[in-house]
Amino acid sequence: MDPMALEVSSMSSNQSAESCGRESTVENMTFGAYYILVFFMALYGNSLALWVFSCHRGTSTPTNVFLMHLAVADLSYAVIVPLRATYHLAGGHWPFGELPCRLAGFLFYVNMYASLYFLACVAGDRYLAVVHAVRSIKVRRARYAHFVSFALWALVIISMVPLLASRQTAEVDGATVCLQLYREKASHRALVSLAVAFTPPFLATLSCYLLIVDSLRRGSRLEPALRLRALRTVSLVLLIYVLCFLPYHASRTVYILGYSHPSASCLARRRLMLGNRFTSSLTCLNGALDPLVYLLGAEKFRGSLRRIFCGDGKRPSLAVTGELKGTNDISLSAKSEL
Repeated sequence: MDPMALEVSSMSSNQSAESCGRESTVENMTFGAYYILVFFMALYGNSLALWVFSCHRGTSTPTNVFLMHLAVADLSYAVIVPLRATYHLAGGHWPFGELPCRLAGFLFYVNMYASLYFLACVAGDRYLAVVHAVRSIKVRRARYAHFVSFALWALVIISMVPLLASRQTAEVDGATVCLQLYREKASHRALVSLAVAFTPPFLATLSCYLLIVDSLRRGSRLEPALRLRALRTVSLVLLIYVLCFLPYHASRTVYILGYSHPSASCLARRRLMLGNRFTSSLTCLNGALDPLVYLLGAEKFRGSLRRIFCGDGKRPSLAVTGELKGTNDISLSAKSEL
């Protein structure tokens, strides 16, 4: 078959299927309000975190470096969340044109997978700090963390560049839709890409934290307060994985396998589309929850914020000598073991 005819036929089929999954008015209003809330939470929380990290750049730890890059990733996506809100508030119509649609999809995937890998790096650093505290001293350097971070940025960006090269808008039922927002490619190649992109960082993070928990459980020399704080940080990061990333990738797998099936009814496709939209919105919540990793899991980080806002000039050295290692409370546990 002629490739051009095949492409037109595929686009026609996709548009027909897309019309089965058009959003209702209630869905659009709910998603629109949700994205506005997420935008302000992510913008404020990550801007504040990036500011604090920048103020203490000279005393960075590897975890601080990874968290700083995580905040940059979240901010890069927060700036286009209002586009999603506008799409829904306009009744499922994309008024911004082709280039912003491509950029919205590109930043969505860059943020999601950069966040996955930076959280995995945090897990790896904390694993070294707790389980191999002495042997990892020479490896856990801020400059090495920066090198790993920039390499991850390059890997993720290069992997997502093809999203900027293909057309992503289409006319469906008299409205312009941005296909990059929710419509995933229903192909087995996309399923392989899904497994390759999500599975390694997820398994690495889970394995590191299970080993950390086991080490903390057996570490009789650890203070109870330090042990509780470390477990709280571990639980928070795993919660972000389970709440923000796992549902989307599970739903996307079902979507890829079932949406393009010849026997799939319009009702079934609509349910798959709704599940895809809902779990996709959960991934955006990651940008709002990531600051809790710094704030709830780091006592000295909160102390740094208090000193910034309260202007406590009597103890300026604490902001420096503390080295923001509260953001890596498990490193403090490692110190107590030493």
